[in-house]
Amino acid sequence: MKYLPGVALLLSLLSLAGCGGGEHEDLKQWMKESTQDLKGRIAPLPEVKPYEAVAYGVAGVMDPFKAGKLEPEHKKDGGGLVPDFNRPREALESYPLESLKYVGFLARGKVASGVILADSTVHQVKIGNYMGQNFGIIINITEAEVTLRELVQDSSSDWIERTSTLQLQGAEVAK
Repeated sequence: MKYLPGVALLLSLLSLAGCGGGEHEDLKQWMKESTQDLKGRIAPLPEVKPYEAVAYGVAGVMDPFKAGKLEPEHKKDGGGLVPDFNRPREALESYPLESLKYVGFLARGKVASGVILADSTVHQVKIGNYMGQNFGIIINITEAEVTLRELVQDSSSDWIERTSTLQLQGAEVAK
């Protein structure tokens, strides 16, 4: 039993040696006949046209490769819009507007109020309250939506106004 692995190794080496011998003349003859009429041919490279530079010589026109500053129509006195950083923050200003949900509408006489869900807390808001992280002040509340006017910075760090809305959510939110 102790000679069995050595015998198996010897037999496998002998069988491999048997496969490697011989000249395989028939295979060599077939290869010679098959490749006799073949000639390699490579297509010529395409002609490279020389580069022609085009000069950009339009004076007085904004360069299309530089970011241009678009001035909003409602901007006055060189960017007079600035948020009030000294006023006390309201509870809903710590949430991004996308995470707030408008889930209800209340009307007491002519005063409209909205019900806002932030995380799992319900807040009642009215016109003039602040909401969201972009200095958004509520300017209108209807049965369908809450409208805010936000102050955001543009690419040139000037403050511009933007109007955003929160749509009334369906019954699946008010569980």
